[in-house]
Amino acid sequence: MDHKDSVSIRVFSLNCWGVRYLSKHCSQRYAMIGDMLLQEEHDVVLLQEVWSEKDYLFLRKKLASSHVHAHYFKSGVIGSGLAIFSKHRIQDTLLYRYSLNGYPYMAHHGDWFGGKAVGLAILNIGTLTANFYLTHLHAEYCRERDAYLPHRVVQAWELQQFIRHTSAGADVVVLGGDLNMHPQDLGNRLLTSYTQLRDAYAETDNFDGCEDGLTLILENPFISQKVIAPFEKGIRIDYILFKGSCKADIQCVSMHTTKGSIPGQAFPYSDHEALTAEFTLAPSEAGGDFRSSNRVCALGDVARLVDILTEARTEVKVGVHCAERMRYTAARMAAMGLALLLLELAIAAVPWLTLGAEQAFPLNTFYLLVALCLAILLCTSLLYVFYTMELKSLQGTEDQMRLSVGGLQEKLRALPRAQPTEGVKPGNMFCAEE
Repeated sequence: MDHKDSVSIRVFSLNCWGVRYLSKHCSQRYAMIGDMLLQEEHDVVLLQEVWSEKDYLFLRKKLASSHVHAHYFKSGVIGSGLAIFSKHRIQDTLLYRYSLNGYPYMAHHGDWFGGKAVGLAILNIGTLTANFYLTHLHAEYCRERDAYLPHRVVQAWELQQFIRHTSAGADVVVLGGDLNMHPQDLGNRLLTSYTQLRDAYAETDNFDGCEDGLTLILENPFISQKVIAPFEKGIRIDYILFKGSCKADIQCVSMHTTKGSIPGQAFPYSDHEALTAEFTLAPSEAGGDFRSSNRVCALGDVARLVDILTEARTEVKVGVHCAERMRYTAARMAAMGLALLLLELAIAAVPWLTLGAEQAFPLNTFYLLVALCLAILLCTSLLYVFYTMELKSLQGTEDQMRLSVGGLQEKLRALPRAQPTEGVKPGNMFCAEE
């Protein structure tokens, strides 16, 4: 890499845990975050769980002198929670909302109301075009019985599709956010294998932070011990991922995380640890030959991706069967509610059909039962519609995965007849077409 033409950037990522009136010390922590960002002067700041637009505007005002450019991604009932602050001009933005994101009746989890999504901000850094992505996937509430695993796999699939289809013109790609997945989880392997994104923690030789790069740790006073206890020291679910292109090389020079408590402060910035990665960007030495040299892909890489996709399809099929079962239950409950309503109406009609007969039961009771039946009918009908939408999304994703597996298997059969080309970079499974 030619250091004369290189550019250094510092990228910051943090899940702010900014649920107003529910998160502890929310306003004080936002003030602390703003002060820290002013002092550290990161080039790009990627924040998640900024659920209140008032908190975003507070940070926007506080960082007006250091991060001139900012954008808040709006989505869902209470927003996507995604915000980006940058020293470099933001040329364009785009938001994609995930098709699946939990269940509305699981109000105590709240993910469905958040409108989880992936945001894209296109920045010009020197002569290079950089695509910065930030996202927040559905949380994992129980590892042994993860009811949301199919949803998170679908989100990982849509995330990698969004990145691949929007980063074709980018020289550099950086993804930051709370993926709610462990490093070896299925969704994480699916994302990194398909997009070729590299983990900043794994790539750098200069790391300072929590052991093993953990981002939820026992030492953090905001963390529930019950959640982290099965994992001994903690878990790593927050990431900064990156990759270069045929025009630009990118290297992670250093990375560090916060370690729970903040010196001089009574509590941390959030229940998650903050991540900071320093990158060096430079024009690629491979230049225009990068694409031609990567048309031949490694046999082992393609075979591994087929295995990952097959595993992902299995999880999605589990979700399909669960959605079908729940939709059937909702339909049966709706039919029962309708039958009870018709029965009550029939009983109420008896006095009018048989002149002189007394009312079978008091009017107040009749109205109460009718209201109850209508409520059951309405709720179960809405659930039927919701489960139908969930089913369609799962089936659509499974169809896409099936087509991808077919294409990869065809490529796998053709690979042994291809002659390897010099300069093939390892792990590049998606080659430029003629």
